Amino acid sequence: MMLRYALRSVRARKAGFLGAFLSLMCAAALITACGTLLDTGLRGTIRTERYAASPVVVSADQNVHRTTVKHKKGKTKVKHKAKPIAERAWLPESLETTLARTPGVARVIPELTFLAQPLTPAGTGGRTAYGHAWDSAALTPYRLVTGSVPRTATDLVIDRDFAGRARLRPGDRLTVQSTQAPRVYRITGIAAPTTPVRHQTSLFFSTAEARRLAAHPGQVTAFGVLPTKGTSADRLRQAVTTALHQPTARPGTATSLSPTTSLGSTAQVTTGDARGPVEFLDAATARTRLVSIGGAMGGTSLLVAVLVVVGTFVLSVQQRHRELALLRAVAATSGQIRRLLGREALIVGTVAGVAGALLGLPLSGWLYGRFVDLGAVPATLQHTTGVVPPLAALVATALGAWTAARVASRRISRIRPAQALAEAETGAGAGTEAGAEAGAKSTRTPLTTRAGLTRGRFLAGLVLLVGGVVLVAVLSKLRTEPASTPVTFLAVVVLSTSVALLGPLLVKAAVLVLRGPLRRSGPTGRLATANLRGNAARMASVVTPLTLLIGMTCTVLFVQPTLGDAARAQAREGVRADWVVASQGPGVPAEAARQLRARHDIVTEVVRTTVRVGLDKYAAQGVTPAGLTRTWDPDVTAGSLDGLTERTAAVSELAADQLHLKPGGTLKLTLGDGTPATLTVVAVYARGLGFGDLTLAHDLVARHVDNPLASSVLVSTPRTQTQLATTLREFPGVRVLAPAAADSLQARRQQADAEVNYLAMGLVLAFTAIAVVNTLAMSVAERVREFALLRLAGATRRQVLRMLRIEALSVVLLATALGSGVALAVLTAFSVGMTGRAAPSVTPLVYVTVVAVGAVLALGATALPGRAALRVRAVTVATARE
Repeated sequence: MMLRYALRSVRARKAGFLGAFLSLMCAAALITACGTLLDTGLRGTIRTERYAASPVVVSADQNVHRTTVKHKKGKTKVKHKAKPIAERAWLPESLETTLARTPGVARVIPELTFLAQPLTPAGTGGRTAYGHAWDSAALTPYRLVTGSVPRTATDLVIDRDFAGRARLRPGDRLTVQSTQAPRVYRITGIAAPTTPVRHQTSLFFSTAEARRLAAHPGQVTAFGVLPTKGTSADRLRQAVTTALHQPTARPGTATSLSPTTSLGSTAQVTTGDARGPVEFLDAATARTRLVSIGGAMGGTSLLVAVLVVVGTFVLSVQQRHRELALLRAVAATSGQIRRLLGREALIVGTVAGVAGALLGLPLSGWLYGRFVDLGAVPATLQHTTGVVPPLAALVATALGAWTAARVASRRISRIRPAQALAEAETGAGAGTEAGAEAGAKSTRTPLTTRAGLTRGRFLAGLVLLVGGVVLVAVLSKLRTEPASTPVTFLAVVVLSTSVALLGPLLVKAAVLVLRGPLRRSGPTGRLATANLRGNAARMASVVTPLTLLIGMTCTVLFVQPTLGDAARAQAREGVRADWVVASQGPGVPAEAARQLRARHDIVTEVVRTTVRVGLDKYAAQGVTPAGLTRTWDPDVTAGSLDGLTERTAAVSELAADQLHLKPGGTLKLTLGDGTPATLTVVAVYARGLGFGDLTLAHDLVARHVDNPLASSVLVSTPRTQTQLATTLREFPGVRVLAPAAADSLQARRQQADAEVNYLAMGLVLAFTAIAVVNTLAMSVAERVREFALLRLAGATRRQVLRMLRIEALSVVLLATALGSGVALAVLTAFSVGMTGRAAPSVTPLVYVTVVAVGAVLALGATALPGRAALRVRAVTVATARE
């Protein structure tokens, strides 16, 4: 019975439910897009290319492990955790003998994968270039289509796709920047894969040259294992696993195993789609990042959606106040009113959820494509579209609509029938909360009576306000970006929610402040003042999304600059070098630094990586110890950098505090490629934000990273920039920059990295902007009768529109003050925690632009429906039945 009535009500009031439908549809689309990104991170396929012809691949374990055993009340609990390392782990070459003796193995092919960037104007078409030994071409397999195999150190075979793009053929010369100094090779052949290879460019060297460039003597990247005739991949995997003294794994999975003690390493056996992560380490790492981005976006989107949708339904219920009051007057019970509104919301939410989920699927594809274009996600991690995200969005939208309707119907469902009849006759409840004063007087506190707030709403608002203040206080104590980022956006949402709940009270307070200036603007200003004061609940519904838009936008735009500017400031203060050598390619070769030292320059090579201390991740850099204090000053607060060697380390104050270290202490860590190291701390420095938490010797770090080329080289010398450039002229892409120019280059790189965060939160902000327009339009549309009465009382169309503009500007002013206050509090706390200073980086022009966009949205969403409402004759509207 109630469901049929709800269906008829929705069918008869399509226009009235349009605003709620749009908000819910956008929310469902956003949740679907975020959920699909999360699903891609969890289930996205990474298909192998290089190992297509090798059914079994043996590679090193790419994780660092920790096992915890707890004994409590006679029970033993064992917990095992694993975290990925930053660089490629290598296997001992001697493992080949064990694998070759395994039953069912026809051939074992050792693989070497290393940096090899061809230096041509045509580039590689966006593909990452890797070097390999020609012996491993059978793993794909690659076959020569012209020319001969590489035999000498200067011979090179290139793949057909790259040859076509660069217009190269056998006999041509090609300069390649690998892990050593750039070298000119003679192209002896062109090879083509028998299976598609779309995401990489392969360069094949002679075996001896490949070993030299790989720079890991006695080690290999992986082994491809080929079966004998009649041996299946599963049987081969089981045989290899048995040979390595470990239990078997299921097909298509990777099983970590420790080989015999003599091997002294760990290995994993992979088959099927599990070979892809072994080949594309960046795609495997991107899974975690995509899960983090999708989860953060989805969580924030859900909170924002709930906040916006509740406000939309509050306005929708206010528009139907007279209808619902009449239902109460004709004996409809409170429960029936709530069930009616709840079922209407479920109907609208379900339809909007289906439409939004369908829109969210192409939106997720576009979003994934943008992340790939920005380099945040490699194309090798394939986009996954499942049924779970759309279904989750549908359920969340329907439940969110039902919850919002229940919240919005609390007051009207509790109104007394007699009072409802009086309101139906006078229209009291349509515009203000005053009509229900008698029915709800017992639930009001003296503080909130004039604002029309129930005790529950007031207390809930205070609780969330206190919760937001607590989050801001916690944020000021967080000193790592992964910990502070989610708290930052959660604090904005919580404080904005408190604004939504306390909105009527805040509007009343704002009217008291603005009453004088508004009244001096003439009759229209006095009318606007009366409307703001008498319709505080309606105005609060409009202020909420605009406050959220300004607060969230300012936070998103200024969080990264706050952190980046502080880091760059520390770097500027700490660089003592006269010049900085940088590269437009993969890095500055060590040979370039050696040539500078030959001219008696003080040179510091900087190589960056990420290490693990336990399971915790720390940014680290390797620097040349000789003459370090002439080029670099990290503001040492304890100890000395004079003792920096391959057996020692310097740590930032943050790392020293977290790891309880001081000079003379022991630091146990896992280097980027999984190699354990035990070092002695010799110094603690203050500028960790600009230079990383750990500083090690350059040679130690360079041996354990995939790219040993220096990210920058600091040079202290009396020579000029031109003289340095002349010394380095044989190194393509290497530039000599002043420290200020290097700082500008770093700023541009940070801006490119920040674009990922802007894109991630941009959709949430777009949804909030739509909600602002939608809510304002709904607020104006419900006032058609009010405008008609004003015109019948003598007001002109221009005066009514001016009144609307004054109201809109008042709302913008209040929302700007609240949103800016929320953003300032959150950004200041973030700055205190991350940089130690209460100095958020706010660009005035950007801030003014944000406020201006919010004002344009508010004025446009007010003026357009206002003009439409005033086109109808006032008499027609005033005499029409609702």
